[in-house]
Amino acid sequence: KDGWAARKKVILKGIIYDDMDTLINKAQDKNELSLATFKPTEIIDFVWEEVERDWDPKKLESVIMDLKQGMLFETDVFKKDFKVVHKLPYRFSYIFKDIKGKKSKLMIEDWEVGQLYWNCVRRYESEQEALNKVKQKYLDEFVSKKDLYFFVGTTLRYHSWSKNPFIIIGTFHPPKVIQKSFDFGPTS
Repeated sequence: KDGWAARKKVILKGIIYDDMDTLINKAQDKNELSLATFKPTEIIDFVWEEVERDWDPKKLESVIMDLKQGMLFETDVFKKDFKVVHKLPYRFSYIFKDIKGKKSKLMIEDWEVGQLYWNCVRRYESEQEALNKVKQKYLDEFVSKKDLYFFVGTTLRYHSWSKNPFIIIGTFHPPKVIQKSFDFGPTS
């Protein structure tokens, strides 16, 4: 309703960053920021890179061993319902510019992009077509019809030392609000 006004009021009430250097400095130098909302100035591209198609066998074995060992407050329902999901064979990223014109590439580590990919794989004939459909949604639709924001976060592993410790953990994409023009009557 009303261009997602109620959602915007809640989600956009804090600081919205538009400068990657400020964001990175707050994470690295002052260690005071690990989650933020970021508004890119210009989206350049949405890209994907192929990654390993299978889970690392050692990591998978470790997870399964942990499940067998159990934890103090864990329920049996969790163990019974636990299933290894298919590994996403691609890493998706946005390439964009910030308010200062700095170009960045951030990986999207969001459940939604992965689920869209799997839905498109089931729906279309080829992986390439599925990838193109994901790009169509995240680049064409989100950029042309939506007011795109990134929810960004750091990972513990890279937080204080990486050149850029942030990844995109979600997007907020309300519809663009078109400013209405007013008719002031005849002019001379």
